[in-house]
Amino acid sequence: MRHRKAGRSLRRTSEQRLALLRNLATSLIEQGAIETTEAKAKELRPFVEKLITKARTGTLHARRLAGKHVHKRAAADKLFQEVGPKNAKRAGGYTRILKTGHRKGDGADMARIEIIEG
Repeated sequence: MRHRKAGRSLRRTSEQRLALLRNLATSLIEQGAIETTEAKAKELRPFVEKLITKARTGTLHARRLAGKHVHKRAAADKLFQEVGPKNAKRAGGYTRILKTGHRKGDGADMARIEIIEG
């Protein structure tokens, strides 16, 4: 029974799932938009939005908390210098998920997740 179990397991252990979300978040911050499966995009959205909320404050404590998940220095700098200030006036909803169809190989539902500008 799955009672009161939130989130998707994505057929991975908790460590693998956290590593996947960290890598996807880093790629999204670096590139602005990525294409992945719909389930991964839906799991990535709250993960990234919490990082952007931390980046809005720009404090040293927030940078250290975000550094737990964004391991590339260039991506962390971009998060705090560009993405955070652009979304400073926004009350949330920093990302957008667009469904793009099915993957040719296995028919998985694909989606494009992107950071909304300003």
